[in-house]
Parts: sequence; C-alpha cells; structure tokens
Amino acid sequence: MRVKDSAIQPAAIAVPRPTGPSAAAGGTRTGILLAALGVAAFSLTFPATAWALEGLGPWSLVSCRMLLGGLIAGGCLLALRVRAPARRHWPALCAVAGGTVVGFPLLTTLALQTSTTSHAAVVVGLLPLTTAAYSSVRNGTRHSRTFWGAAVVGAAVVIAFAVQQSGGTPSTSDLYLFAALLVCAAGYAEGGQLAREMPGWQVIAWALVLCLPVAAAGAAVALPAEPVRITGHTVAGLLWLAAGSQFVGMWVWYRGMSAIGVPRASQLQLAQPLLTLVWSVLLLGERLTPAAPVAAVAVLVCIGVTQRARG
Repeated sequence: MRVKDSAIQPAAIAVPRPTGPSAAAGGTRTGILLAALGVAAFSLTFPATAWALEGLGPWSLVSCRMLLGGLIAGGCLLALRVRAPARRHWPALCAVAGGTVVGFPLLTTLALQTSTTSHAAVVVGLLPLTTAAYSSVRNGTRHSRTFWGAAVVGAAVVIAFAVQQSGGTPSTSDLYLFAALLVCAAGYAEGGQLAREMPGWQVIAWALVLCLPVAAAGAAVALPAEPVRITGHTVAGLLWLAAGSQFVGMWVWYRGMSAIGVPRASQLQLAQPLLTLVWSVLLLGERLTPAAPVAAVAVLVCIGVTQRARG
C-alpha cells in the first residue's frame, strides 16, 4: 500500500506565508518584472522572424517554429511528470494555442514578407489596448479613467511613432496585422486568467503540445513546397522564435499577468515597439529617427501612470 493511500498519514505542516501590504507589494514588483522580461523577449520576435525568413518560406517557418516549440514544451512536461490539465482548462488552452501559437505567428510572418519590422510594430502598439479591453469585457472588470486615458495616449504615441517610421500606407500586410492583433489579444487574456490556476509555463507548454499534430503536418507539406536555404541567421532566428519568444517569453509573461492582472500587465507592452525598433537597428541595419527618444519618454510616462492607477 502506498503512503498516500494509507489511513494513517502524517499531519501536514502548515508553513505561514507572508501577508499584508509588504507581501502584496513584493508580489506586484515580481509580477511587473516577469511581465517586463516577457516584453523584452517578444521585442526580438519580429527581427528574429526577418532573419528566419532569409532561408525559410512563411509556412515552413511557422510550422517548424511550432514543431520545435512543441517538442521543447513536451519534453519539459514529460521530464517533470506534469499531469494533463483538467477538462475545464482545455477551452482556454485552445484559445491560447489558436491566438499565440498559431494565429499571431502565422499572420505576422505573412505580413513581414512585404512589411518592415518597424511597420509591423504597429500591431504591438495596439495590443495592450485590445488585450485590456478583451479582458475587461470577458471578466466584467472596470478601471479608472486615468488608467484608460494613459493607455489610450500611450497607444497613440506608439502607433504614431511606428507609422511615421514606416510610412503607414495601408496594405495587405496591415490586414494581416489587424487580424493578428485580435487573435493574440484573446490568447493573452485567456492565458493570463488560466495562469492563476496553473503555473504559467504549463499554460504555454500545453498550448504548444496541443498544436504538435498541426505543426508536424504543416512542416511535412510546407518544407518540400517552399525553398529552404540554411544560414546562420535562419537557424538563430528559428531557435529564438521556438525557444525564446514562444516558450520562455510566454512563460514569464503569463506568470507576470497572473500576478498583476491582464489589463495592467498588457500596458507594459507599450514599450515593445520601441525595443523592437532598437533591435531592428542593431540586427537588421534599419535607421532610427530623432523622434525615438521623445516617443520613448512619452511611452515610459504612460506606463508609469497605468501602473499606479487604481481601478
């Protein structure tokens, strides 16, 4: 008979947890730090995609990205002997998989075939507002006028800056980006809520594993159909997308959202387009205009306001 089945079990030792304002403040700071690390990882997504597209077609890239990410996630789940999620969790996991594992990567990769990374950053500028709006509607939560005002101003600054950088001419890529914005907001919000019931890394891990059959089938069809040219940039970009942006980045992002809330964490993404532009200069050779420091200061002010505003 196993110990856990015995009628005589040792009494559980209750370990007191810190409570009070100091513990809450510490949890908030940790949540902000984790969400910020996620934003930093996401800021490399578009440059890494541009690198990977040098040697892979869009469908091959997305399929291989999902496949590698799913294998990494599945290996972690098996190594740690993690049990399958409860039945009630699977609808939210499907939303996470559809929005962040399949929808957003595919749509933004298709957009980056004809769009620059700076123009694609527009969708990231809009994402905090759509994520906060989706979460508020879904959960029936309210936030102060100061919170929403700062969010709108910050998003407007980011959009104006990104559009000014790229010219902002509406095109097919804009339609892809707009669709990516909608599906990703749902995936972020559902994943952030689910991370309150299960560890954040398991949320994205199970979403990736859920997509393994689709990824394997897609790679089998796309790789023979599209040209493949393996370069250092291609390998580095693909590995970062699979392991960095898609797994580690989502892991810390969901943990951060579960600690400080979906709407507030999403406002940290206002800094993501500016970070992406910096990486674009360093990694892709794009030029940055003198407007960048002004936009950066304005966005940081807005982030500070949203973090302090109370609902």
